[in-house]
Amino acid sequence: MSQPLLLASSSLYRQQLFAKLQLPFACASPDIDESLFIGETAHDYVQRLAIEKAKALKDEFPNHIIIGSDQCAILEINSEVDGQQQILGKPHTIENAVKQLTDCSGKQVTFLTGLCCYNSVTQQTLALVEPFTVHFRVLTETQIRRYIEQEMPLDCAGSFKSEGLGIRLFSALEGRDPNSLIGLPLIALVDLLEKMGVEVL
Repeated sequence: MSQPLLLASSSLYRQQLFAKLQLPFACASPDIDESLFIGETAHDYVQRLAIEKAKALKDEFPNHIIIGSDQCAILEINSEVDGQQQILGKPHTIENAVKQLTDCSGKQVTFLTGLCCYNSVTQQTLALVEPFTVHFRVLTETQIRRYIEQEMPLDCAGSFKSEGLGIRLFSALEGRDPNSLIGLPLIALVDLLEKMGVEVL
């Protein structure tokens, strides 16, 4: 491999996913402002943050291919009225998680994962947004609180961990790569790395 790989993330979930590729990589945490711009779409938001995360480390790692990723979840509030959507972030508290999962009950939530590969030598930037949709079962408050108590998904957008007990909340999954639900779409990442000349096989 001509250039070392750097994952611009402190997320243990993303590190575990990246390790599945069995490519050597290092990790570093980027320091960026993750505020949503006024009028910015969820798609543009996660793509922008993925790019900013990768580029934030270019001076510290001037000879690397840097991978940045960011994710948000979108709840369809009323598709009959201009496709109204609500962006779901990390709940941080139990009551916020209860509200998020109550809002999601019986509905579909689309996860958008922004992904960027940035070559800090050539400044080549490749970026995309990978969608993945989950369909929620109709859930009672008792079921929701029991799930939250068992898994405490307070640091997860949408208030669940699909790789754990969160799978019990769903009636169906829809998308090309379930890894994107956890925060790093590996199929898309392999595509981008190959385009940058990395031998992934």
